[in-house]
Amino acid sequence: MKNKQDISALLLRLVLGVIFIGHGVAKFQGGIGNIAGWFDSIGLPGFLAYAVAIIELVGGIAMLLGLATRIVGGLFVLVLLGAIVKVQLAAGFIGGYAYDLALLAMSAYFLLNGSKLYSLDHYISKARNK
Repeated sequence: MKNKQDISALLLRLVLGVIFIGHGVAKFQGGIGNIAGWFDSIGLPGFLAYAVAIIELVGGIAMLLGLATRIVGGLFVLVLLGAIVKVQLAAGFIGGYAYDLALLAMSAYFLLNGSKLYSLDHYISKARNK
């Protein structure tokens, strides 16, 4: 039987992965060039829009699969810190950075703990130890 902590981590991992996939897809569907232009307008290099979109999309898929969850969690933390500081902080807590702060806490959990239940990381680790 799986323990409650493993099941909770799995649920958080799946939700976080789906959310980031959605954000990454939206950036590409909305025109990544437009997002790059917006990045430029707020004082960030436009090429970062591509990096963020790829981290969100590929990282979201990896998070769903449980692949490199600590690394992806760390990348999500960096993206979210940037979003909070550069964009959301000025809008205040509610309607501003509250949502990103919740995603940041979830991402930090995976940076610190990883995820074992139904994760490729766990299966790869088991295969190496045989």
